[in-house]
Amino acid sequence: MWRNGANKDVGLDEVLLDAVNVSSLNQSRLEGKMELPLARRNVFVVAAVFVLIAGGFLWQLFTLQVIEGAEHRSVSDNNRVQEDVIIAERGVVFDRYGELLVWNEEDYADVYDFPVRAYTDRLGLGQLLGYVSYPQKDSKGFYFRTEYVGRNGIESAFNEQLAGTNGRRLIEVDALGDVLAEYAVETPEAGEGLTLSIDAELSEAMYQIIASSTAQSGSRSGAGAIMDVRTGELIALTSFPSYDPEVMADGDDVALIASYNTDERFPFLNKVVAGAYTPGSIVKPFVAYAALAEGIISPNKTIVSNSEIVIPNPYTPSQPSIFRDWRAHGVITMREAIAFSSNVYFYIIGGGFQDQRGLGITKMSEYFARFGFGSKTGVILANEQTGTLPTPAWKAEVFNDDWRLGDTYFTAIGQYGWQTTPLQMLVAYGALANGGTRFVPHLAKDTVGESTDIALENDLLEIVHEGMRMTVNYNGGTARSLERKDVAIAAKSGTAELDFSKTHLNTWAAGFWPYEEPRYAFIMLMEHAPYENRLGGTTVMGKVFDWMAIHRPEYLTSDQTNE
Repeated sequence: MWRNGANKDVGLDEVLLDAVNVSSLNQSRLEGKMELPLARRNVFVVAAVFVLIAGGFLWQLFTLQVIEGAEHRSVSDNNRVQEDVIIAERGVVFDRYGELLVWNEEDYADVYDFPVRAYTDRLGLGQLLGYVSYPQKDSKGFYFRTEYVGRNGIESAFNEQLAGTNGRRLIEVDALGDVLAEYAVETPEAGEGLTLSIDAELSEAMYQIIASSTAQSGSRSGAGAIMDVRTGELIALTSFPSYDPEVMADGDDVALIASYNTDERFPFLNKVVAGAYTPGSIVKPFVAYAALAEGIISPNKTIVSNSEIVIPNPYTPSQPSIFRDWRAHGVITMREAIAFSSNVYFYIIGGGFQDQRGLGITKMSEYFARFGFGSKTGVILANEQTGTLPTPAWKAEVFNDDWRLGDTYFTAIGQYGWQTTPLQMLVAYGALANGGTRFVPHLAKDTVGESTDIALENDLLEIVHEGMRMTVNYNGGTARSLERKDVAIAAKSGTAELDFSKTHLNTWAAGFWPYEEPRYAFIMLMEHAPYENRLGGTTVMGKVFDWMAIHRPEYLTSDQTNE
């Protein structure tokens, strides 16, 4: 005991504690246990740990408040007040009579926090109106696209006019992200409205007539348009089949959109503007004018059509080249050749035969180009095609072959390599009708479009007009289904063979009215019809005139304003 230190004090409990009384103590209450003081070293260790922890907290506090204080304050402020875009409403679209075609509606499905686009239920206007893609947010709710994007048609062509100017607002939120208040900083400006030259009801009627006629005739598709030849305004325009713009804008009906994409009739294609087709005989009035202007033939000179012309083959005399007519027309002049659509007559004035010289492909191409074939019309709608105007240079480039007389013959009747859009043909017929003004077709109501004077001679045009009128009212004329008592129509029919086996063809009707004072030109295409089909473009266009006589009689007179 003395070895551990002479000065160690002995407590009373140590004196009284012995083996005798230990067993009577309550061990669970620590009776009989000796308490020893903590070692000073342990106190220092515990104190050091506490000091380190406190120091860490103080350093972190210093970092947050001093070193990174400005950054965290900015984050805090941004979390409390957020800036957001206010999507501007897009401009609305009316037809020429004030009927609403495109407008904005509240999104009742609560998918978007801006107005959604709504479109007319009228049929056949899909390609004309187009559709939009909506502004889009990312997964965090921030806009990565803040504008409506016009997709095709009017929505694309007039996007700048229809698009508004977005506004800006500040949103105050609490710590949980709930909106406490909103403050508009910049008020959005709605887009400008647009009134089209298009008559929506007439366009729908034309669409429905084409649709029922394709079902009846077996045609694959069709298209039609009407233009004011004094201003260049497009009054009607439709393409069958079409699509629902609202379905495309919403994007929800995946199955229907997929069916649009796989439809072999190409419902997204505006066939009036972006479809290129073999025209057939509707080019003959332009060949007739060129022949008159170049002094190739007198309008009263007769040519005998016995259903074919035969060109000798100097290399194989037993195999001459035979160019056939669709029937024997007998003795005919130019007016009758237009009315009866004689191939033989136009073979001869186009390429020459025996003692009758022809225009030749160079001159013929010059006149075709003057009327606008082989180039775009300049319409504001997207995807317009230039078509194809057959020439020796074109054949050399495409087929690496020389031009032959037979190529000239077929070009003169709208066959061979010809490709034209219905709109090109409409503009060309407009120039025939109005005396030589080739308009850029447009869609703005009550405005006169840009134009080019192609310098046509009125006395020569009169001969062509007379032939086109005979096409409608003369026995044997190929557009007799357009003869009417309420208005005089001048027209030309066309049938274009699409293959050597003669299984399918395009049928056309083109012309203008009223004959005495032309106001409107029209074009009608029934595309890819069975060869045996007898429901041609002139019959279909005749039904459109029947509809107008009841619902739009004002169109059938020359002195009216269409207000």
